[in-house]
Amino acid sequence: MSDHRRRTRILATLGPATDPPGMLDALLRAGVDVVRLNFSHGDPDAQRARAQAVREAAGRVGVEVGILADLPGPKLRIERFAQGKVQLQAGARFDLVASADAPAGNEREVGISYLGLPRDVRAGDTLLLDDGLVQLRVERVEGERIVTSVLNDAALSDRKGLNRLGGGLSLGALTDTDRELIGVAADIGVDFIAVSFCRNAADMEEARRIAREHGSDAGVCAKIERAEAIANLAEIIDASDVVMVARGDLGVEIGDAELPGLQKKIIRESLARSKVVITATQMLQSMVDSPIPTRAEVLDVANAVIDGTDAVMLSQETAAGNFPLKAVEAMARICVGAEKQFEMDTDFEKAQRDLQRADQAIAMAAMFLSEHIGVRAIVAMTESGGTARYLSRFRSNVPIYGLSRHAGARRKMALVRDVFPVAFDSRGLATREAAREAVKALFDAGLLAEDDRVVLTSGDHMEHHGATNTLRLLEVGPGGAAHGLGEI
Repeated sequence: MSDHRRRTRILATLGPATDPPGMLDALLRAGVDVVRLNFSHGDPDAQRARAQAVREAAGRVGVEVGILADLPGPKLRIERFAQGKVQLQAGARFDLVASADAPAGNEREVGISYLGLPRDVRAGDTLLLDDGLVQLRVERVEGERIVTSVLNDAALSDRKGLNRLGGGLSLGALTDTDRELIGVAADIGVDFIAVSFCRNAADMEEARRIAREHGSDAGVCAKIERAEAIANLAEIIDASDVVMVARGDLGVEIGDAELPGLQKKIIRESLARSKVVITATQMLQSMVDSPIPTRAEVLDVANAVIDGTDAVMLSQETAAGNFPLKAVEAMARICVGAEKQFEMDTDFEKAQRDLQRADQAIAMAAMFLSEHIGVRAIVAMTESGGTARYLSRFRSNVPIYGLSRHAGARRKMALVRDVFPVAFDSRGLATREAAREAVKALFDAGLLAEDDRVVLTSGDHMEHHGATNTLRLLEVGPGGAAHGLGEI
């Protein structure tokens, strides 16, 4: 067995660069654990075809791969220019026109997609276009026209994003298009649905409700990219299964200087609330055009890993970059290097005290036991993957094998740091027999060796979610036979 197996998950965005024959297989072999379908681009048929290609590639490569559908959200944009692009001069007047029939833009004015913007801004506000490359100061509002002064010389082209420094825009997270696309995502059978620009728990609850109405049990992912979301962070995390630090728009709204501390806070809060967390946006941006990352990018990824993020995400690097495979290989290499420096120091004094479920209590006991007696692995026999996720929140030094008969549960576990999903069906087996068979299966797969000690969690009725109520300490004997050393 190798000395170190990568624990941090890699989420890669699909796009034209991943479509060539053989590329998906190569990316999965290089370490992609979950793929992202960006619903801001491409029609539903194209997304459906990519999802099908992922399922087929995962079958060929023999890995569990999750699929995340990323909803467009209410992305506030300027409309188009008559010539496609203009050059703005510092000090010049430039109007934003909130009208459905605004004419094509020029160097004096342009239409905007959000017609309610005049109600949300005041004189003195700073508006940021194109991820902050263009800065405008609001001078006054005249009906549907926002009169601004340009603060810096810059080129501006069609359909660029627009943010208000400090946030405060009233538009909701889910658009009518998003609600339709949740149905598409459910039909495709995705494992996660990401909600862009969420503001509060209600946004996440609505997305979950719509998904369930369409028959989907996909986990919901909150993308933290608005200033308002920071104020409501705790309730958003509690209402979500996954949290994404979406550093692009978030950095524009709150300012670059605040972003590093907020990233650490979001990761810390997500782990404390037993939720999965993704760090995203421009992690290896230079690799869109370069076969190697910059040192700054290496440090950025490594710091997120050391802070405890479950997953790191590639966006344009894999979707449209010139070196998608090299980007994944670099990401995997950096994660492994950072994990080797990761100091595991579980403080059980800070662990959650108000546990409401037996599986959470068993998970905590399993981690405490593994820390104090030394084991090769933790084995979680699970229906939904929940027990494996709880176990992973403690950031153990040993791998967690999540055994489930449900393909959907295994694909969701593919996003969870430290957890390695394994197909295993315990139906028809008594609990002790199932435990022995689970250890034998891992031994036969080369994941355990003779004399290894393992902590195993299971339930008396494993066909039910949340049924984990038993913890066993086992030792692997000759041929993978498991000998019981203790049971709770």
